[in-house]
Amino acid sequence: MKSVLSTKKLTIAQKELLLNSGLTLVEYDAIGIELTDFEMPSNVTNAIFSSQNAVRAFLRHPKRLISELTLFCVGPKTAATLEDNGYSVSKIAENSSNLADFIIKNHKNDAFHYFCGNKRRDELPSALKNENIRFKEIETYKTVIQNRRFTRTFDAILFYSPSGVESYVSANLDPPGVENPAGLPTAICIGPTTASAAENYFGNVITANSTSVESVIAKAAKFFNSQ
Repeated sequence: MKSVLSTKKLTIAQKELLLNSGLTLVEYDAIGIELTDFEMPSNVTNAIFSSQNAVRAFLRHPKRLISELTLFCVGPKTAATLEDNGYSVSKIAENSSNLADFIIKNHKNDAFHYFCGNKRRDELPSALKNENIRFKEIETYKTVIQNRRFTRTFDAILFYSPSGVESYVSANLDPPGVENPAGLPTAICIGPTTASAAENYFGNVITANSTSVESVIAKAAKFFNSQ
């Protein structure tokens, strides 16, 4: 029976999806999230969110804005968290690069506030900066690496963020900077940015069809059932 390591603890329903595919599961949280205290700007009109963690930090702020906001999100679950709390989302993009392209094409003269974490990816802010689009980053949470070393081997590892790749590699590859060492498991990743990080260390990297945990699980099941 093939074994899978998930670098994020799964819900009961997600575990069942994996186990019903005939795979064995080990899970842990490779990263932790610490929400931070931040000053809420009073002049927010266009807000960007690229993660659910940023949304949660925004929602808990005592001075969070309720109305007259145009919201731009990466991923349907990020948008759903806002919508479940009474907000209307103007644009949902599959990834940060796509959202940047949309903003550049449709909102080049507008100003934005980008609510993000301390390890946010560069694609979106770099693209906006290159087009001279006004934006301000608001750091709302910190990503904390939670190292755990495993003495057993796995057939595949499920990764959900570049930080998760960093966490696993720092504790389990000797040395972590070696590219594509032989004998490593298959890395199954939630999106292209995570896959790009994994390609620095793993010889076989597979990207899920969409940026959801369920899609990563489905990709793992399909990969092993096709062998």
